[in-house]
Amino acid sequence: MMDSKIDFEAKKYQENAKRFIDNPKKTEGLLKKAILKARNNKGTLGDAWEKLQLFFDLVQAYSKGEYRNVAPATILTIIGAILYFVSPLDVVPDFLVGLGILDDAAVITFTLKKLSAEIDEFKKWKHSKITNPLD
Repeated sequence: MMDSKIDFEAKKYQENAKRFIDNPKKTEGLLKKAILKARNNKGTLGDAWEKLQLFFDLVQAYSKGEYRNVAPATILTIIGAILYFVSPLDVVPDFLVGLGILDDAAVITFTLKKLSAEIDEFKKWKHSKITNPLD
């Protein structure tokens, strides 16, 4: 039941994500905003912190054209989750200290579970770039 509510909320933001997918400058602005919010809430995010960093890396690599082995629908879903994360007025508003970030973490975790196969492929690619930077 909870997953369906999270999915419903995340899908609302996917429509807005279409404005970002082919606009690297707009995507860069979104990522800067999201990275700042993530840093400011690192302790509250818990396990979602690492997942969110992976989302940032994937969207950035996609936006720069470095990594395209992912379906456009996946990128839209991830950008939608990032938009949800940066939105101050989502299901639980961010001004509710401690609680406001919990729904953001739930959307991030849900999105990662939903897209785990493509995220795993990106992690392998990312790891190979670190271990073999000239490839």
